[in-house]
Amino acid sequence: MSKGKVYGVGMGPGDPDLMTIRAHRILRNARNIAYFRKAGRTGRARTIAGHLLSRNGNEIPLEYPVTTEIPLSDPKYHDALSEFYEQCTKIILDVIQRNEDVVLLCEGDPFFYGSFIHLYVRLKPVTMIEIVPGLTGMSAAWTATEKPISWGNDVLRILMGTLPEDVLAQHMQDSDALVIMKIGQNFKKVCRALESAGRYQSAWLIENASMAEQNVQRLRDVAHPVVPYFSIIIVHGQGRRI
Repeated sequence: MSKGKVYGVGMGPGDPDLMTIRAHRILRNARNIAYFRKAGRTGRARTIAGHLLSRNGNEIPLEYPVTTEIPLSDPKYHDALSEFYEQCTKIILDVIQRNEDVVLLCEGDPFFYGSFIHLYVRLKPVTMIEIVPGLTGMSAAWTATEKPISWGNDVLRILMGTLPEDVLAQHMQDSDALVIMKIGQNFKKVCRALESAGRYQSAWLIENASMAEQNVQRLRDVAHPVVPYFSIIIVHGQGRRI
């Protein structure tokens, strides 16, 4: 086992006020701060951390080699990301081998569909890791609609927009409440699947939940065909009421 420790810190959905007290305390004392970002960008997790980071801290930006430039089905995408995560693991190990801790900032919750998971499985066998849970983006999204996501015995299903259209439609039909993530370039496909499943009219689109640029509207009222990366579609459950 290496000498240093890795902290996987959930930063919440975007509003710094929604960060946990534990995350806040760890950030205030962090010396080495790592975070994912697209090349040329600050990175959402780093933006949330903002003024909490020490000016004398060592920042370690981990820049994705690709994001949406290559389809997920292309073997080149898998190869590029696999090599990237291997390189990130080595970078972090180099730091903790010097008996220093590394705080890795994670959007939302570290164990919820995040890039951190790919480093976790590589680092877990060789170093100590502590996970600091964070509020998820989907929770901020349904809260933004000012309507409860589920009632009574409602079944809530979380779907990725990257799934095939027929698979999406079937899941949509089989669930009471829905959260649909990773919309982006899959927006039109997701809308078609919702139409097919008979759920389109009751769906909401939430862009940048909890952030300054938050936008909440009925999906049927959306006029633009392109949505921001941080967008989630919500269909509320209508279960047992008392």
